[in-house]
Amino acid sequence: MKSLKITGITGAVALVTLLGMSGAMGASAATTATSTHHITLHADTAKRTLVCYKGAAVRHVVAVKPHCPAGWTTKKPATVKTEAFSGTYKGTIAMLWSSSAVTVTALTGTGTGSDLGLSAVSGTGSSSPTGTCDPISGVGVLTGAGSTLHLKLATTSKGCAADSAAPTTVTVTGTATVVSGTGKFAGATGTLKVSGSFQIKSTTAGSSETDAFSATLTGSLKVK
Repeated sequence: MKSLKITGITGAVALVTLLGMSGAMGASAATTATSTHHITLHADTAKRTLVCYKGAAVRHVVAVKPHCPAGWTTKKPATVKTEAFSGTYKGTIAMLWSSSAVTVTALTGTGTGSDLGLSAVSGTGSSSPTGTCDPISGVGVLTGAGSTLHLKLATTSKGCAADSAAPTTVTVTGTATVVSGTGKFAGATGTLKVSGSFQIKSTTAGSSETDAFSATLTGSLKVK
C-alpha cells in the first residue's frame, strides 16, 4: 500500500508537471502565433506636380519623383514692376580743361519732382570737343532713402555749345542706361532721357572752373 501511495503521488506529480509543461508550451505557442505580424510594403506610385521656372516661362512637371529640367528652377522669379521716373536736379559742375579735352571732375546736385526718392545726383564725365556739338561720356549716381541708381551716358549723348567760343551755354542731350542699383533699386533696369545745361567761362588749357548746372531725367525703370 505504501508503495502504491508513493507511486500514486509520484505519478500525480509527473502528470501535473507534464500538464504544466504542456500548458506552458501551448501558451508559448499561442503567444508566438498571436505576436506574428504580416507586413506588406506597397511602392508609392502617386504622381506629384512640380512647378518650374525659367525667366518668365513656367512649366508643370508631373511624375512620381518630378525634377525640373536643366536650366529651370523651383524658385519663383521676383515680380518686376515698371515705375515712371521724372526728376529735375540742380547743383554745380566742376571742369578742368586740357589742350584737347575737358574733364568733369565733379558734379553734385539735389533734385525735386517725382524721382522715386532719389533726391541727389553726383557724377563725372569728359569730352574731346572739336566743334560746337560733340559726344560726351560720363557716369552718375542718383541717391536717396538708402537706395542708389548707377547710370552711364550712352555714346550718342552730346554737349552742344550755343557759341563757337566761351563764355557760352552748353546744352546736354542724350540717354543714360541703368548699370546697377542698391536698396529698392537692386536689379533695376531701364534707360532715361537726359537733358540739361551749364555755362562755361573759358576753354583755355589748364584752366578750371565750377559752374551751375540743371538737368532733367525722365523715363521708366523696371524694379523688382
